[in-house]
Amino acid sequence: MQDPAITENVIAAHGFTPDEYAEVINILGRDPTFTEMGIFSAMWNEHCSYKSSKIHLRTLPTDGPQVICGPGENAGIVDIGDGDAVVFKMESHNHPSYIEPYQGAATGVGGILRDVFTMGARPIAAMNSLSFGEPSHHKTRQLVNGVVEGIGGYGNCFGVPTVGGEVRFHPAYNGNCLVNAFAAGIAKADSIFYSAASGVGMPVVYLGAKTGRDGVGGATMASAEFDDTIEEKRPTVQVGDPFTEKRLMEATLELMQTGAVISIQDMGAAGLTCSAVEMGDKGGLGVKLNLEDVPQREDNMTAYEMMLSESQERMLMVLNPELEDEARAVFVKWDLDFAIVGETLAEDRFLIRHNGEVKADLPLSKLSSTAPEYDRPWVPTPEAEALDADSVPQIDPIDGLKAVISSPNYAGKQWVYEQYDTMVMADSARLPGQGAGVIRVHGTDKKLAFTSDVTPRYVKANPTEGGKQAVAEAYRNLCAVGAKPLATTDNLNFGNPEKPEIMGQFVGAIKGIGEAVAALDMPIVSGNVSLYNETDGKGILPTPTIGAVGLIAANEEPINGEARDGHVLLMVGESAGHLGQSALLAEVFNREDGDAPHVDLDAERKNGEFIRENRDFIKACTDIADGGLALAAFEMAEAAGVGVQLDSEDTAELFGEDQARYLVACNFDQAEALMINAGRAGVAISSVGKFTGDHVWFGNSGAPLEELTTLFRGAFAEAVA
Repeated sequence: MQDPAITENVIAAHGFTPDEYAEVINILGRDPTFTEMGIFSAMWNEHCSYKSSKIHLRTLPTDGPQVICGPGENAGIVDIGDGDAVVFKMESHNHPSYIEPYQGAATGVGGILRDVFTMGARPIAAMNSLSFGEPSHHKTRQLVNGVVEGIGGYGNCFGVPTVGGEVRFHPAYNGNCLVNAFAAGIAKADSIFYSAASGVGMPVVYLGAKTGRDGVGGATMASAEFDDTIEEKRPTVQVGDPFTEKRLMEATLELMQTGAVISIQDMGAAGLTCSAVEMGDKGGLGVKLNLEDVPQREDNMTAYEMMLSESQERMLMVLNPELEDEARAVFVKWDLDFAIVGETLAEDRFLIRHNGEVKADLPLSKLSSTAPEYDRPWVPTPEAEALDADSVPQIDPIDGLKAVISSPNYAGKQWVYEQYDTMVMADSARLPGQGAGVIRVHGTDKKLAFTSDVTPRYVKANPTEGGKQAVAEAYRNLCAVGAKPLATTDNLNFGNPEKPEIMGQFVGAIKGIGEAVAALDMPIVSGNVSLYNETDGKGILPTPTIGAVGLIAANEEPINGEARDGHVLLMVGESAGHLGQSALLAEVFNREDGDAPHVDLDAERKNGEFIRENRDFIKACTDIADGGLALAAFEMAEAAGVGVQLDSEDTAELFGEDQARYLVACNFDQAEALMINAGRAGVAISSVGKFTGDHVWFGNSGAPLEELTTLFRGAFAEAVA
């Protein structure tokens, strides 16, 4: 088949600016072939090259004594003692999920699981962070149902528990939902597998499922805004098969025991192109591929299609040739393809042949590590005006609570997580819906805690404080279950970086995240950037999601109890009644004004350490975030099925969203001990109420817990199911 002519329209369709295409010609000293153009497009697009973000990502703290491997590999790796390591990452599958919700979300889960087991780790936990448009929008129900079904369909069949996550709604996501998928696995610290190729003349082996035409051009599509041609992009969404992925994982982990693997990389965005280029580039080698040897499930596939296909459940490895027979036998046993499709080269060359013809011959290093890098113009986000406290009237606090818990943003998410298998593998120690998820490390007395957090309206109002707050809330969620925070992964979702105000949001958020992870000893060890989340020029809220992992050591107990009738309710931390950008303001008054709450990182650290050090005196604990003291107290009462009385009925005291705060339930004598220890530690602590009866009382305003529970548990499904 003859290559199509490369016209200006073809160049634009591949996402090149005129300067970028001129640079391709300069590198080659000639016009590219159509396949070469596709390869450059795949490797130089925003999704794969991070060309608008990497100059800022380099400022993030990524090191620490606990870090075994930071950003740059398939996933980050952190030491958890006794020769064990946790391997984890979060990635987006936003654009595919908007176009085809079920498969977009399902393959997002599949891709992040491959990132983990490619490094030799068996996945033990998954999470997701989902952002949708307003419930009344004509696409929202379809998207919510499709995405949730896709996540459950893939994860449940593969057999990994979903232990946590978050779901939000806002008109800014009407044209562009966000699906951020997280996975974590356990490996031995001395048995990690990396992607850098080594050795000249080593066989390059294709593993897993066959290649089809699904997903061709997916990475390029993920690096562009949407417009009214969105339905034409449906073929760029991959199709997933979780049962094949399960076999691929078992085969890969078994293969790694043979000693045959020199390096290994999953085929994710840009498929065969990206995996081969990254392996070669990291090892300082070239790669030759013979595409007629690639296992195919469709007839007459072109070189262009094979190189850019994003068919799922595939891996690429560099093989120790002496152990080829042992390696092949593993994949034959698991009924998966094992095909030698090329070899490593000494020279800086990416040579693609198909049926005896050279389809691409490129300098490999120019495709990855020397891809374009932009310091895009940016302007700081204007300083938000402080909220006029007098503009927020005192309201009946129970009415305020009802407004908050009847919103799908803050209603119970049982409808979502009950579609996920949360108990598979039988190591789940804490179910979703109660803060951070907790998983036992099988065969040990250790436990790991997982959380995902961001408050986008804070980031929009004040990107730096919003970035800090996302990290701080993740830190609090881990401390609230008694886990020592170890490290973070970030999923940075923003609009069009070519707009200086959007780039300013990104720069500000990175600054805040960097300050917070440094102050709280939670380095960024992996992550993903998703830009161009816009439709018809309307961008999403800036949404830098933070996934975090914490450790509960073998000699420690998690804080995993429930409130009981007679328990005292203590608040750790200080309140000033900050209502700017609050849930109350949004849900009751339909307002989004004021500044984000200030984040005192010293107080965050001190208060979190106090919670962990005093776990023996704490029966139940939650952090205070969206919805303030009122929502936190109600959620504790609702989970335990016991009434609660708060002393205050002041709107700002109940619904303010000041940071660095926790709510603690304990017996009276334990409360006394906590008060004494807080005084010694210089930590603010106060009694705010008690658990008793079957009503929720805020001062003199009350309602039956049963009535509120019915509202809380039914509102989400009523809005979107």
